[in-house]
Parts: sequence; structure tokens; C-alpha cells
Amino acid sequence: MKSDLGRNMRVARAFWSHGNGQGEIREETLREPADGELLVEALYSAVSKGTESLVFRGGVPRSEWDRMACPFQEGRFPGPVKYGYASVGRVAGGDGLKKGTPVFVLYPHQTRYVVPTDAAIPLPKTVSPERAVLAANMETALNAVWDAEAARAKELCVIGGGMVGLLTGYLARRFWGEEVWVFDPVESRSAVCEALGLRYAGAGGHPEKFSLLFHASATEAGLRRALDLAAFEATIIELSWYGDREVSLPLGGAFHSQRLTIQASQVGAVAPSRRQGARHRERLAEAIGLLDDPALDVLITGECPFEDLPKVMAKLTSGAPETLCHRIRYPD
Repeated sequence: MKSDLGRNMRVARAFWSHGNGQGEIREETLREPADGELLVEALYSAVSKGTESLVFRGGVPRSEWDRMACPFQEGRFPGPVKYGYASVGRVAGGDGLKKGTPVFVLYPHQTRYVVPTDAAIPLPKTVSPERAVLAANMETALNAVWDAEAARAKELCVIGGGMVGLLTGYLARRFWGEEVWVFDPVESRSAVCEALGLRYAGAGGHPEKFSLLFHASATEAGLRRALDLAAFEATIIELSWYGDREVSLPLGGAFHSQRLTIQASQVGAVAPSRRQGARHRERLAEAIGLLDDPALDVLITGECPFEDLPKVMAKLTSGAPETLCHRIRYPD
């Protein structure tokens, strides 16, 4: 079923990163949705601060240009590139979903867009559009916990209290009922951890060792800290993506005698333990359903109108350690 787009609905605006610390909003003309496609009008999107900062400054290694391309990306690294994957909108026309249905789509920052119907996942009634912008990070966290199932332990910690680290700790506590410590130097994380049922350890010393550690600080110092905190035969689930930065580790120390394991986890592939039963769409739908807890609203620490996104990206890339999820609001 096709739907005719009015003149105003044909015009969309999208954010493009230049790959040199600058970006701009460009106007484009949409085509009619074909059979099996939807027109979606954006309500909110979210900046994935770690990955999008690397894209914004041009830090994606050439070897990863193809693997790190996101769904519906336009342009190529280092830029200009239309990049992003946390859009929440409502169906404005097309085929397969009722008009007005709120949906989550792995789409870049854009006011409206046309996508295949199966790329849009309807939101459950328990998840508001405002909170649904957390879905992409929740999917990464869900995959990390699935990756860690074989190494599940009572002594759990997260190093790096950013979005992915906090959501991973939250899911580990929610699924397994174990106490989870979070190590992060930003003191405001203490209140966030309390709201999520996590224990905040700050950046100081800690007497305990941990058998399962999630590293999500995206820093060499954080991964070294994980090695220091690891108990005998512990597993470190590495969630950080370093882009074009190299990391040096003291593997001549206790790494071998303690029989430690560093295991990569990356959302591009479903965790092996769930690969037969869950495809990417099913995993994302499950992640969206897990956003049913109002406590997760504490992770949204800022919001701005879409028009401000170029200057907001520049600010986030330069630091902004207090920021967790920055939400983008689109005009009515």
C-alpha cells in the first residue's frame, strides 16, 4: 500500500558528521514509501556518545569502515557521513503498521524517513517514546550479559559507568539478582547507581576481587584496572571500542599466573549462546521490552532541539563527563 506524501512531508532534515570535529544539518527530499515500507516522523533520537564522538572526529580506523557502518548510513567514513542508530518516531504513512504507532528504528538523526516495515519495531505500552531512545545501548548491554552467561559469578563489577556500563550492570543485577559494583571517577554516578540498584565504588581502592568484570570505560587505564581487580581465573568482558587508539597492557604481570580471560563482546553479532534462537530483530525487540523500568529515566541527562545537534556533538566530543544519554527532540 502506497501513501501519497504531501509537499511538506517530502522534505526532511538530517545531521551529517564531517569527520573533523564539525557537522551540519542538510535538507533532503524523500521518495514515496513503496509496498512494505513506512514513512516515520521522528519524535526523539539519542546520541551514542562514545561511538558517535569517534565518528564525529574521524576516529574510525580504515580497517573498520565497512564493519562499523550503521543501518541506513549514507556517506562513508571518515566523512561526510550520516550516522546514528537510536531514533524513535511515529508511523506517518505506508504499509504494515497503523498510522500513529510509536516505533524504534536504527536510523540516523533525521526529522522523517522511509524504511522497510520490518525495520521499525513498535514500542510496547510499558515503554514511553522518551525512554525508548535507550534501546540501542540496551541491546549492546543485553548482548554483553548473554556473552557473560558462561562466566556468570557472584563477584561482579563494571569498570566504566557510562551508558553501556551502567545498563550492563543493571541487567546483570536484574537477571541474576547479584550485587554489582561500578567503578567510575565521576562522582555523580553514585546517585545514578543508587537509582539503578548498583553499588558505586568510585575510583578508589577496593579490597575485593571479582570473578566477572565488564569493562566499558574505553580507556587503557580502565582495562588495566580490570586486570588489577580480577580474581583467579576471572573473565573480563571487554565492551569498549577504542577506534584508532592503541592500548598497552601489563600482560607480563599476573595475567598468566591468575589464568585470566579477556573476552570481546560486540553488538554486531548475537552472542553465541543465543545465536540459534535470536536474530538481531528479536534481540532488539527484547532490549526494548527491558526498558519498562521508570528508574532508567535517570540515564537521560540532557536534551536539546534537533537544530542544536551540530554544536552539541562538538561539546560531547570534547568531553562532557557528566553526560550519559543526550536526547534529541524533533519539532512537531
